[in-house]
Amino acid sequence: MSTAVDSTVPHRREGWFAKSEAWLDEKGKGAWIAAMVLGFIFFWPVGLALLAYMIWSKRMFAGSCSGKHRKSHHAYRHAHMAQRHGFRPTGNNAFDAYKAETLKRLMDEQEQFEAFLDRLREAKDKQEFDQFMDERATKARASTDDADDSRDADGEDGPVVAEEPNK
Repeated sequence: MSTAVDSTVPHRREGWFAKSEAWLDEKGKGAWIAAMVLGFIFFWPVGLALLAYMIWSKRMFAGSCSGKHRKSHHAYRHAHMAQRHGFRPTGNNAFDAYKAETLKRLMDEQEQFEAFLDRLREAKDKQEFDQFMDERATKARASTDDADDSRDADGEDGPVVAEEPNK
């Protein structure tokens, strides 16, 4: 067993802004967009402020395909989840250490599984692309062979001589 590590986060009171931000983060990007649209409908400066905040805090682009953004998003998500859901001290140091270790292990396993799924998707895409290229090459060879056969059937091997009918 490992020694107990104090991984507690001091309990602080959150204001309404922090609570609403956390609530919108839990709901996802769609909730942020809906809040922005409602802000524009009811009072346009609120919608404009939400749009500026979303762009400034990179919430609008958190789901980008770039690996750098994805890794930082995963780190933010895990830190946020750990702070909100699992690292409030229970008073039992051994249990807190076990909980922290187990949650870390589960998060690592989840990341490994997501990486495995990414590799699996890439392998499937590569297989489908290779199959497409093979089918394309086969069709190209077949059309070339058909063209060669049709030239041979037309009699292009030598000159054609017409016979005169007998009178």
